[in-house]
Amino acid sequence: MADADGAMTEADDDWLSAAWRVLPLRSRRMVEDRARGETLGSIGQQHGMSRERVRQLLVMAQERLCYYADAFVDDWRDRLMALTVSPAIPESELAAALGVRENIGVVLLVQAVGAEPPLTWAGRLHGWWTRNPTALEVLLRSGVEEAPLRGEDVAVNFASAGVPDDVPLLELLEHSKSPLVPGVEGSWLRRRARGRDAAYLYLLANGEPCPAEDLLEPTGIKRKPAVTEALRRDERFVQLRLEGKWALAEWPHLNVTPYPNAVEAFVAVLAELGPLPKEALFIKVGERYPVTLWRLQQCLLDDRVGMTEDGSIDLVARGADPIEESEPAQPATMAADPAGNVFGVRLTVDKDILRGSGVVVSSWLTWRLGMRQAPMARTFSIAGHPTPITLKRATSAAQLSSLRVLAKENGMVGGCEFVLFLRRDDSTARIEHACARQYCRAGVPS
Repeated sequence: MADADGAMTEADDDWLSAAWRVLPLRSRRMVEDRARGETLGSIGQQHGMSRERVRQLLVMAQERLCYYADAFVDDWRDRLMALTVSPAIPESELAAALGVRENIGVVLLVQAVGAEPPLTWAGRLHGWWTRNPTALEVLLRSGVEEAPLRGEDVAVNFASAGVPDDVPLLELLEHSKSPLVPGVEGSWLRRRARGRDAAYLYLLANGEPCPAEDLLEPTGIKRKPAVTEALRRDERFVQLRLEGKWALAEWPHLNVTPYPNAVEAFVAVLAELGPLPKEALFIKVGERYPVTLWRLQQCLLDDRVGMTEDGSIDLVARGADPIEESEPAQPATMAADPAGNVFGVRLTVDKDILRGSGVVVSSWLTWRLGMRQAPMARTFSIAGHPTPITLKRATSAAQLSSLRVLAKENGMVGGCEFVLFLRRDDSTARIEHACARQYCRAGVPS
């Protein structure tokens, strides 16, 4: 603390805190106002003085703190100069270099060596300092050039571009002026190419070509022709003319493989080479049809593939036992009765259901229904309907056939919730509207 004459006492926590309290109260308030972004003019109006007089008082406050800094830390300017060479360094590190706690007085000392908050697309990054204010934005935009970015790659990518650790990267990416927008699973897409970037990440994750209609949901594009036109104008994509499917131009197997998909390559290798350990099989398949490890794992669930007694992978037709995956985690939107006979799936009427698309669901449902291999399908009849509901188990997902007609017959609109009930014993199905009356968009009670 300071005594009646403004002198520092031994009770002060650190020299800067004591020096700050020695400043006149009016000067301290002006420094605080200026740090919050107020103009010299607005500060002057509050105190009844000209903007020039405000400027003079701020300079005097800074000079006073510099005087105390000279007395307590001989080389404080050299320390701050060395640290603020960085494109962005947090104020806490600068305070530590001065041997003090964070204090608004640090701002005046940092400004005295010519540092200022770094520039970004979101404006000044307050709480951070540099003597090269444009450097950080250059590094950030360098990192953006690598987009689209998967969630697990974001931090590594910007670190490789030179963005300092602990810069609030997500806060900057989420800003309205950010050149990137969030995608699924923590990914980031270019704002002006979000649909094409989403398609790129989807194909990259799945590892094999797919038709344009499969890209409607991941891209958010509403019509198949629009997807086709968008991909046609992007050199990252190629269309396989015989199948009409879309693939990534970077895939080396596109023009040389005779296999339509990864599973067929998987089965062909086994048919030709016989039983193989899983690791060796994955290598051989990858040589002919490069795909992700996740996709190769899914191929093990095909109904033509099995495991021998010694743990090798072979064809079921040659005596191998079919491979079953372990039970997937039960999603919160699915439930079964204690007897395991009736299964309920809670769904929301979305754009896919309204346009008649199939509904992708958790493979927990097919696993519990005994559909452990793929491909496999099971139908469930509905009273009064000629067309049953079909549940398909593929190697990478499970899917319900279109529910559009049933949703409309029950008076449901977009946003309505319903439960689909499937009975194992008699292969029948029914749906129930699940909206609460006060929240139902269609005004239909549950």
